[in-house]
Amino acid sequence: MSQTTQTHRRTDPAAALDADAVRAAYRRWAAVYDTSFGGVSAWGRRRAVDEVNRLPGSKVLEVGVGTGLALPRYRRDKRIVGIDLSTEMLALARARVAREQLSNVTALQEMDAEATTFPSASFDIAVGMFVASVVPNPRRLLAEMQRVVRPGGHILFVNHFAAERGPRWWVERALAPASRKLGWHPDFVLEDLLRNRDRESAVVNQVPPFGLFTLVRLAN
Repeated sequence: MSQTTQTHRRTDPAAALDADAVRAAYRRWAAVYDTSFGGVSAWGRRRAVDEVNRLPGSKVLEVGVGTGLALPRYRRDKRIVGIDLSTEMLALARARVAREQLSNVTALQEMDAEATTFPSASFDIAVGMFVASVVPNPRRLLAEMQRVVRPGGHILFVNHFAAERGPRWWVERALAPASRKLGWHPDFVLEDLLRNRDRESAVVNQVPPFGLFTLVRLAN
């Protein structure tokens, strides 16, 4: 993606996201999130959870757990803590845990992913599904995930990243001023999340079948 597009998003006050904008957006989205986005995102969630399940370590933090769509897919020997900024989304996640008797989900907490209250090195794995383009400061999110994951653990993201060219680039740029209402940045690029040193060490793979989403894995 060109620098022009990135600058357009970062300098447009109407497009800027903050915690209040995220809460307001997902208050609107909560009741219809599963039906409107659950199917589209299913391939990405499945790929991310499969990756978590194969990695060593049992203590898992899911950042931006939302309505808990991914929770039933974790192996039962993984102990899952989920956090989200949205009260409404967490209520639906808790209902899912109770309904499906997910005893390996040990906590669902309302918390700012950029400034959690967990001690350092609390988890073996931290995974963020479709959350990197939602938070106000994605690099602060990554730094916080690196803090709470033990040395030798893993950090994963599955996310939509903007196209570098073509028709989708124009659509994403056109939608960028609506970021506050949408609750996410349509023109979000990988460089917004990863610094150069992180980008060099990251394992980055497109998620089939359509390649709309990307899985990113970092060793901590």
